[in-house]
Amino acid sequence: MGTAYTPGLKVSARTRVEKLRRLPLKGEVLVREGDRVTPETIVARTELPGIMQTLRLAERMGIEPSDVIGALKVREGDPVQVGDVIAETKGLFGRFFRTEFRSPYAGRVELISPATGHVGIRESPTPVERDAYIRGTVIRVIPEEGVVVACAGALVQGIFGVGGERLGEIQVVTPGPDDAITEATLTGTHRGKIVVGGSNVSGAALRRAAEIGVVGIVVGGVVDRDLMDYLAEALNQPGYDIGVAITGQEPIPFTLVITEGFGTIAMAERTFRLLQSLEGMQASINGATQIRAGVIRPEVIVPLDDTPPETLPDAGRRSGQLVVGTPIRVIREPYFGLLGTVTALPAELTQVESETWVRVLQAQLQDGRVVTVPRANVEIIEAD
Repeated sequence: MGTAYTPGLKVSARTRVEKLRRLPLKGEVLVREGDRVTPETIVARTELPGIMQTLRLAERMGIEPSDVIGALKVREGDPVQVGDVIAETKGLFGRFFRTEFRSPYAGRVELISPATGHVGIRESPTPVERDAYIRGTVIRVIPEEGVVVACAGALVQGIFGVGGERLGEIQVVTPGPDDAITEATLTGTHRGKIVVGGSNVSGAALRRAAEIGVVGIVVGGVVDRDLMDYLAEALNQPGYDIGVAITGQEPIPFTLVITEGFGTIAMAERTFRLLQSLEGMQASINGATQIRAGVIRPEVIVPLDDTPPETLPDAGRRSGQLVVGTPIRVIREPYFGLLGTVTALPAELTQVESETWVRVLQAQLQDGRVVTVPRANVEIIEAD
């Protein structure tokens, strides 16, 4: 039988972390290879072109398209502001019944069409900046696109998250990995913090976190209905569903990372103890998640010191080997989020409920059950 490999969540007290910081389109890179950066350092900048707004001047002013050129007060390339007069008819005897048209947009005149009588105004560009996200060293520059920043640090990957990139100080708010975060757990002292809990965060606690200005929440589990109800309320979208697309773009005031799965699930002891050891330190957190092709994991990163990152193992390039005894987490129903240990790796293909033939493994779950699941439905839990 060939060797079996599967990607895994990383929980490491010290590893090399590399983050690609790339612009959505070409622009200007502001740092050089070897530069030390902080999370707030702007490493690259560009501008997104504004929307082209078409003004049907001939129709709006009641004149022939051929007469628009004579009525225009602007030329191609001219800047305009909202309310500027861009066209005016001469009127009767040059004085009476003049018709003028004021721009409803700010931007620059980009198109004038004598054939249609249309004028195109390109709205002002939107500046886009990419920060470093983590404290570290620029190890590679991608000309006009971005950089790769690396650091030596602690890394905790989660199984699911929502909310984007944020920065805050870690604060553990529950006594142990079995304890839940409730509304009463959170106070005004947690403003600007990344709070760490145990087995669950309630819907009321999510609302409380938003109210007091919590930056991030890291917890073992969350009841999916509680999370969807909160998101539906926060986004004003009744019936909101998490779906299967990439998360991380939700416009909510904090970032949530769950480390174990949906429901009330105690955070793995080693994960909780690691986060506990990092209390008071500044962390970068991101809830972006994609389970399918091109896996993206929610994460908590704590840069530790100035150790050259190239001297440490790379968390982003390692893959685990499945052997008997390997700790794993199931990432598909009906055992989603449950932890276990590989007990057997049958060589033969096995037919599963979907009637497809796949390689499977047997695992003993933490509750003692021995289950058979497709190898593609698990991931290794890696810990250094």
